[in-house]
Amino acid sequence: MQKKTKSHSFLFPKTPTGVDGLDEITDGGFPKGRPTLICGGAGCGKTLLSMQFLIKGITDYNEPGVFMSFEEPSDDLTLNVKSLGFDLEKLKADKKLVVDHVRVERSEIEEAGEYDLDGLFIRLGYAIDSIKATRVVLDTIESLFAGLDNQAILRAELRRLFHWLKTKGVTAIITGERGEATLTRQGLEEYVSDCVIVLDHRVIEQVSTRRLRIVKYRGSTHGTNEYPFLIDEEGISVLPITSLKLDNEVSSDVVSTGVPGLNDMFHGGGFFRGSNILVSGTAGTAKTTVACYFANEQCEKNEKTIYFAFEESPQQLVRNMRSIGIDLQKHIKKGTLQIHSSRPSLNGLELHLLTLRKLIKEFQPTTIIIDPISNLITVGSEHEVRSMLVRLIDMLKAHNITALFTSLNKQTDNFRPDLAEESVSSLVDTWITVRDMEGIGERNRGIFIIKARGMGHSNQVREFVITSKGIELLDVELGPNGILTGTARQTQKFKKSISDIKLQNEISRKDREIERKRKVLEANIEALRNEFESAQEELSTLKATEELQEKFSKKK
Repeated sequence: MQKKTKSHSFLFPKTPTGVDGLDEITDGGFPKGRPTLICGGAGCGKTLLSMQFLIKGITDYNEPGVFMSFEEPSDDLTLNVKSLGFDLEKLKADKKLVVDHVRVERSEIEEAGEYDLDGLFIRLGYAIDSIKATRVVLDTIESLFAGLDNQAILRAELRRLFHWLKTKGVTAIITGERGEATLTRQGLEEYVSDCVIVLDHRVIEQVSTRRLRIVKYRGSTHGTNEYPFLIDEEGISVLPITSLKLDNEVSSDVVSTGVPGLNDMFHGGGFFRGSNILVSGTAGTAKTTVACYFANEQCEKNEKTIYFAFEESPQQLVRNMRSIGIDLQKHIKKGTLQIHSSRPSLNGLELHLLTLRKLIKEFQPTTIIIDPISNLITVGSEHEVRSMLVRLIDMLKAHNITALFTSLNKQTDNFRPDLAEESVSSLVDTWITVRDMEGIGERNRGIFIIKARGMGHSNQVREFVITSKGIELLDVELGPNGILTGTARQTQKFKKSISDIKLQNEISRKDREIERKRKVLEANIEALRNEFESAQEELSTLKATEELQEKFSKKK
């Protein structure tokens, strides 16, 4: 009998955290029935993450929990998390949550004889059994040993505490403060914990960013990078670094650019759905106008669109576009368009990305516009900008979202692209450039397509003008030295008009001359015909006379 092959479908038992993004990088959540250590400095979000783990367990997975605090009183804790929509009083009334505060004061503790945590075990065990809790939080463990100097006893009791939690079969979170040379002050918790997560709150160039890193996770694969996370009115959200696998779905559907005449420059008639488009150019070349045309076109087709503006407020953007015949306000009222305006320095690079991820999840857009991405350079280093933009594009492709970015180029003499443009130009599917075409005493605008993956496109530089009726792409006008624009185009048109008039006059003169010659010819033909007929009549007369003479001669 053939032996059965060993199954490789074993799934490590895990407890979902309920924290957006954290389950993704932990590959399912925290280890079930085991302790997890969350450590970090003051203000990095340890207590909030722990509380969110408990509340989401109750509301989403019907798993009761116990929160034992050694620092904050229950009333203070309830008030602090109420602003995030967490109603602890209701959960306690429903027998789903127990919040207990254990007051530990070093001044009231006298170390004498053996020290153990039996009292804590009894108190915590009663709380767990009273509501049949499966999730437990101890916040923070340093306070529990604040009055103990004997390191041997401390380490022994720490091991016993973690073993006791495992024996109870609860999924536990223990929070701890960062040590100087170790992850925690005692330096032991990270070794006896099955999962260790470090939270960090750093400020670089006056920009605050919170980051999360999984130091270890026994028995399970997990993300090993640093992940930015955001604390907002909904709690904590973690931003995973998107997969580097290029296996996203693609679409052959084409969406219109919205700009009259621009679709004709693409052989397919527009952009592929789910593609990334870059519109780059110097200041004043109508990049925002092109972006708003695209947004308006998508909203007209009831496609949900998010517009991120880093330079203009929503009111200013709506007003400016109204001057060229685009009404964005009606789309906002209809609910198909959201405009989010902020300075890039409001958040770090990763938090902008995290905010975008949350909006995608909530609003479910099919189109996103970021105007301009070049402003993000002001809040990060070159490496950070590149990393953020790569992850942004990967995330949008994974959701099959059509994205249009604008990028401001500096007006320099060299042709080296700017950082933002250089970072994404090789990643985007379509690259359009709008530029100034300066002539003698005037400035004109031109647009051309640098690349369009998977679609043929025009290689011409098309001049365009912006009027009260919007953008108008002008026909290509060629002169002796190339494409003509502005006054040169008008002069060429004027010369061409004069040339056409002269040609028309010459044609008319030739027509009249030919008409005269035709009449002369016809007259000559008529005269020759008459002469011919006269000769013919004379010949006939001569023949008749000859016949009479012959007849007369025969009679004689």
